[in-house]
Amino acid sequence: MTPSPNLQRLAFFTRLLDAAPAAQRYRLAAEQIAHAERFGYDAAWVAQHHFHEHEGGLPSPFVFLGHLAAQTTSIRLGTGIITLPLELPVRVAEDAIVLDLISNGRLELGVGNGGNPTAFAGFELNNEHRDELFVHNLARLKTALKGEQIPGGDTLYPKQPDLIERIWQATFSVSGGARAGLAGDGLMLSRTQPRPPETPHATLAEIQDPIIDAYLAALPPGRAPRIVGSRSVFVAETRAEALRLADLGLRKAVSRFLERGHRPPGDTLADLIRAFDVHVGTPEDVIASLRADKTLQRVTDLAVQVHSIDPPHPWILRSIELVAREVAPAFGWRPTSGQPQRAEAESVA
Repeated sequence: MTPSPNLQRLAFFTRLLDAAPAAQRYRLAAEQIAHAERFGYDAAWVAQHHFHEHEGGLPSPFVFLGHLAAQTTSIRLGTGIITLPLELPVRVAEDAIVLDLISNGRLELGVGNGGNPTAFAGFELNNEHRDELFVHNLARLKTALKGEQIPGGDTLYPKQPDLIERIWQATFSVSGGARAGLAGDGLMLSRTQPRPPETPHATLAEIQDPIIDAYLAALPPGRAPRIVGSRSVFVAETRAEALRLADLGLRKAVSRFLERGHRPPGDTLADLIRAFDVHVGTPEDVIASLRADKTLQRVTDLAVQVHSIDPPHPWILRSIELVAREVAPAFGWRPTSGQPQRAEAESVA
C-alpha cells in the first residue's frame, strides 16, 4: 500500500491526561505542544471535557489556548472539540474571536455534540436533545461570527469574519459527515469508535469511510475538503519499551471501557491494541500500522495522540519527535518551515 498523497498537515492532539494534578497537567501539555512546534507540527488540538478527570483534563480550552498563544509563534491552535450543546454560542464566538486575534489568526474552531450524558445533567440540559441543541447553537454561532445581527439586534465586537472558514465538525455518524460537508466545514474523525453490535469486528476504516463518503458527496462544488483523522500513536526507540508502556496504559483503560458497555475481544495486549485502535511500536512498526489504516489515505490532516496509552511525559516528548522525524515523512508530510529540528529530548531511562 502506498503512502497517502493527501497528508498536508500534521497535528498533535491531547486530552490532558498526564498522571498529575490539574495545574501540572496544563504545564506538561503546554511543554508537549511547544515541543511539537519545534519539530514542525502544523497544529495542536485540545479536547474539552467536563467533570470527569479520567476522560479529559480540560473544561476551558479557550483559556488554555490563550496561554499557549503566548508561548508559541506558528503552530495552529485548535479546539477538538467545544461541546457546543453545553455552551452559549454568542460567548463561544466572542472567546474564539479574541483568541484568534491575540494568536495572530491561528485558531481552528472544532465543535461537536459529544460529551458524557452526565455532563448534560450538570448543565441542567437533557442529553436526549443534544443533536437539536447542536444544530441550533451552530447556526447561532455562525450568525455571530459572520457579523450579522444576533437576537436583540446587536453585532459582535470585535469582528473576525474569516474565522467562519475555520470551523470543523466532529462526528461519529454518516449523517454528521453529510451535515459538515453541506456546510462546507472541516470534518473531524475520532481516534476510535465503538463497533456496532452487528459488526463487532469491523475495522475503523469500515466505520469511517462511509462518513467521508457522505462528507465529500455533500461538499459544495469547488470547496476543498478538510478532513482530520485523529489516531492513537505512540512511538518509542524499541518495540519492547513501546509495548511495555502500552500494556500498562491500556490495562488501566479497560475498566472504563467496560463501564461504557464495550468489551474487548480478549485480554492479551494484542487484543487491547486492536480494541483501542492503537498504533504502537518503533517508527517502522507504526508506519506499517498506519499504512494498513485505509481511511488515512483520504485525510488531509493527521492528528496523533498518545491516549489511551498515556505514557509518562518524557516518552510523550520522544514520541512527538519520532513521529515528526520518521513516521509522518513516510506519508508525504513535510514541515512548512524546513526539516524538523534536532533537539535533546528528556531522558526516558
